[in-house]
Amino acid sequence: MPGGRLTQQDRQQIALGLADGLAYAEIARRIDRPTSTVTREVMRNGGPTAYRADLAHRATERRAHRRRQAAPKGPEAPPQAYGRDPEAVREYGETLTTVYMTSGVPKMMAGVMACLSITDSGSLTASELAQRLQVSPASISKAITFLEAQSLVRRERDESRRERYVVDDDVWYQSMMASVRSLDQITETARQGVGILGRGTPAAARLENIARFLDFVSESTLRAAEQAREVLHTSTETTSRDADRE
Repeated sequence: MPGGRLTQQDRQQIALGLADGLAYAEIARRIDRPTSTVTREVMRNGGPTAYRADLAHRATERRAHRRRQAAPKGPEAPPQAYGRDPEAVREYGETLTTVYMTSGVPKMMAGVMACLSITDSGSLTASELAQRLQVSPASISKAITFLEAQSLVRRERDESRRERYVVDDDVWYQSMMASVRSLDQITETARQGVGILGRGTPAAARLENIARFLDFVSESTLRAAEQAREVLHTSTETTSRDADRE
């Protein structure tokens, strides 16, 4: 597939594809670009309902101009271990951010989550996050508060007593457990409504159906998460033992 930045004609084709209700993958195929490029382009410029080719093109030019102006005094890209290509890592971080956004995570929170996920340590300080994302510390604080509520990150103090934000290896297990707890609360509240509205009434029947559905989903999610964690934990231990023998 061709490299380089999207052209204005590419953006016009993206806008036409969105207007026709095409999936990102189909639009990407038509302009011979990766699906992630199209997804990132659309989400960065208003989303599928507000995307405009001319506005997106001008916004991209402005961002590029600001980067060129800031380049001489801006922070250097963090050094990459294991011989990684810094530009490829940066682009992947943008792609991961976009994927998180399409799943419903707000933009700033998605950026913080992606930034933490692609660090080998899985942890960064507020100043490190602010520097890498080029945002204010207040924006980082707000994002961390949101992510903590979803059990996606946690806080810890390092040896210098600095607060660090950490994404654990089992982050999605912890998040799913938080989701199960939230579903259980909705289920319990829905069942309380059955008694208040009167069992057998249309409104009570609706709430009962909600409770039964969420109860089933919650139990299934919990069982699947526990099984997956057990299997993956066992696989990790086996891999570690095999590596120690070599």
